[in-house]
Amino acid sequence: MALALGPHWIDPDHLISAFGLIGVLAIVFAESGLLIGFFLPGDSLLFTTGLLVAGNEYLTQPLWLVCLLVAVAAALGDQAGYLIGRKAGPALFRRPDSRLFKQENVEKASAFFQKYGPRSIVLARFVPVVRTFTPVVAGVSAMDYRTFATFNAVGGTVWGVGVTVLGYFLGQVAFVRAHIELILIAIVLVSVLPIAWEYLRARRTGRARRPDVR
Repeated sequence: MALALGPHWIDPDHLISAFGLIGVLAIVFAESGLLIGFFLPGDSLLFTTGLLVAGNEYLTQPLWLVCLLVAVAAALGDQAGYLIGRKAGPALFRRPDSRLFKQENVEKASAFFQKYGPRSIVLARFVPVVRTFTPVVAGVSAMDYRTFATFNAVGGTVWGVGVTVLGYFLGQVAFVRAHIELILIAIVLVSVLPIAWEYLRARRTGRARRPDVR
């Protein structure tokens, strides 16, 4: 099965064939809360994981074990992000941009967190980039740890198990297996729709507030 969704080294099929389940868990952990993990595949990786488990290709572990480990890795990733935020504090918002760090990403996650509060820990799981930075912002905001831990466990489970199981069952459908590249592209497009919507809404709001100078 050849997938072509970006650079070869972050292609889900290549990553899983090269590193197996350990690679999946490491990427889920990094993409869930480490600041440098925002560019890693999340949704497409989990979908591909479920698909490969269904086909007994590269991954021979039972589905329940894969889902359990993915949920744990996702929760631990968010936990790491929260601790980074608590330690870095407001200094994170003053950090200069670099190739792997953009203040724009922190600002997006901050706006998302302010809008949805504790629920953002769950909702952000389904929004790329925002998924990586939201737990960090929660830590910067000194969100109550018990509240964070609860929503983190729920979000990690719903996202990690849900997307993997979806890939597992759809992977048994002949049409899906025959058009896997298109399916994964569709997943990526759907996952970025919230970001695109928020961007367009922010632009419309900015134009509406801009004074009419003639």
